[in-house]
Amino acid sequence: MRVVTVVGARPQFIKAATVSHAIQISNRRHCLKKKIHEVLVHTGQHYDYLMDKVFFEELKIPEPDYHLGVGSGSHARQTATMLERIEEVLQKEKPNVVMVYGDTNSTLAGALAAAKLYIPVAHVEAGLRSYNRAMPEEVNRLLTDHLSTFLFCPTDEAVKNLSREGIKDGKTRAVRKVGDVMYDSVLFYSKIAEKKSTILEDLGFRNHQSAIGNLQYYLVTLHRAENTDNPNRLESILRALNEIGKDTPVVLPLHPRTKKMMKVNQLFPETQRMKLIDPVSYLDMLKLEKNAKAILTDSGGVQKEAYWFRVPCFTLRDETEWVETVKSGWNILVKPGEKKIVETVRNRKARKRLSGQRGIFGDGKASERIIRMMEGCF
Repeated sequence: MRVVTVVGARPQFIKAATVSHAIQISNRRHCLKKKIHEVLVHTGQHYDYLMDKVFFEELKIPEPDYHLGVGSGSHARQTATMLERIEEVLQKEKPNVVMVYGDTNSTLAGALAAAKLYIPVAHVEAGLRSYNRAMPEEVNRLLTDHLSTFLFCPTDEAVKNLSREGIKDGKTRAVRKVGDVMYDSVLFYSKIAEKKSTILEDLGFRNHQSAIGNLQYYLVTLHRAENTDNPNRLESILRALNEIGKDTPVVLPLHPRTKKMMKVNQLFPETQRMKLIDPVSYLDMLKLEKNAKAILTDSGGVQKEAYWFRVPCFTLRDETEWVETVKSGWNILVKPGEKKIVETVRNRKARKRLSGQRGIFGDGKASERIIRMMEGCF
């Protein structure tokens, strides 16, 4: 079986790493005739070293077979360039299936290029919905799911979302709840992070542990266009972070988009209350998340990682596709606004016990299930 995997952004590198690892295990199990040959295509959607190459090195992912070098641009221009270049790769490689991840422009371009060439599409992380069409990610998810033949869902809710849209398991489509491949990754790499990452010592936090085992800092990630491209909204978030930083230090790894928009709009938070640092590697991020007092984020992946590490999470968005984390009571949606963010963070309740909730995202073997199913189909 020949698989072309299309990735372009850091969350996809992480997800693809776990599936690639499952492919390697499968290949060692089987004879030569039954091996899966994976061709890795990197669109270049993320192209900064700290957002890109370091992840391949750290996760021990082989160098991409193709690096398309697309870079930044408008959604239309970026997606169109990817579509054209991915099509050339698929015509050359002639894969049995094209595997895409998540909800980026790379995801949609990979799915669309494959569908136009009548190549089956496998969507890992299918069925997520925020029901906000103003989000580019929501449009990418919807279109990719409707183009896909194999839909690998992380949760029961995702399967239900697809069913409501008429996408059901049947003769022409396979819809499976397999669990979350990011959970596979967290289980594996968090152990490595504990041994190898020195980020806490580098930031001077190692000796400031609280009574409940967490270190005394808030971790923040901020990158979505709805927050960064609206100057008033971005300013209100930064003001809120300055305010909560009076009580507890705030660590903010700056996404390139956030850094750019802060500079464009001349927004300079009080750095004595906030540690503004460069984007961190995956292992460093896991270490920061696991030891934080609480996490404030607009990232889908970070919401889940906070849940798995049992660290309270505040999602700085109007809605989330990961509704399970909210229903569990661990994640709180906070519409960005200085007063609202400050009040919610300061008034949060003590940590809750979530007995019986650990199975929502599977058992850490989603990647194995995906590969077994693909082997059965081809």
